[in-house]
Amino acid sequence: MVKITWFDGEVPQNLETRQVYGLVFSADGRILLKVELKKGKKVFSFGGGTPETFDADRVATLRREMVEELNTTLQEEVVMVGYQEIDGDGDRPTYAQVRMTALIDEIGPVQPDPDNGETYERMLTTPERAKTLLGWGEVADKQIDAAFKLAKQHFNFKTISTVEEYV
Repeated sequence: MVKITWFDGEVPQNLETRQVYGLVFSADGRILLKVELKKGKKVFSFGGGTPETFDADRVATLRREMVEELNTTLQEEVVMVGYQEIDGDGDRPTYAQVRMTALIDEIGPVQPDPDNGETYERMLTTPERAKTLLGWGEVADKQIDAAFKLAKQHFNFKTISTVEEYV
């Protein structure tokens, strides 16, 4: 059985990073969710994906994945939130799934992901509502809380919007 444990902060050097995902926010404090249609049902997640050998670092992975999947660019500052430690995933050694936060620079028009040709809807919503839509439980709730706390500190939200909208 897979065990997922959340840790705030940096990934230990001996732990491989297999995913980098962004809990990214609009200037009014809403979080961006990726919305995918699977078997006729909307499934919510964060933008991000697998590091590639040509990515300079985790930030480069996040920036690339956000453009590929959600046609969304990020402002300069990207902040490490923490990571999920994944243990017991088949034959794989324990690994990390990184979570970072940033402020959205621009959300462009919906376009196909160059990796798979799929297009995804994008939703801006409150962090609390994101927890409900994701439905991932305590580990994800901790990630969202940690990301929102860091985002408020780093990005100085002037107002916090409660409007939920597809963008």
